[in-house]
Amino acid sequence: MHDEPFTALTRDLKGERADLIPILQRIQAAYGFLSKDSLRRISRWLKISENEVFGVATFFAQFRFYPPGRNAIRVCLGTACHVQGGEQMLGVLERRLDIQPGETTPDREYQLERVACLGCCALAPVVAINQKIYSQMSVLRLQGILDERDKA
Repeated sequence: MHDEPFTALTRDLKGERADLIPILQRIQAAYGFLSKDSLRRISRWLKISENEVFGVATFFAQFRFYPPGRNAIRVCLGTACHVQGGEQMLGVLERRLDIQPGETTPDREYQLERVACLGCCALAPVVAINQKIYSQMSVLRLQGILDERDKA
């Protein structure tokens, strides 16, 4: 992140502690995630520690620390999905993609997210890939969906 874009994002802010969340939101909106460099810049600009900036950013689920993937995979871990195997679906995806929730594959093809609820409790367990909901998932079905996506 160079000085000019950062300056443009902070133009109407005062550089006070109260500007922390607004500048985090602006940087994420502009770049899709919060890089280590952007957290460092915010720390210097607001004159607060990088640890404090990171602590605030990690408290809120809206902030990402990796570039977004072209395909977002969200695994529901609400009560119904959890009971029906949501954690197992997440485990399959973690192993298959070799990433953890909140991360993006090195080729930026997939990003993996765990969510509290996708609103499809009667169809548990549920996995969403981009805007498409896959219901009543099983390990074999999930593997098949990923195999088909990899062929495309």
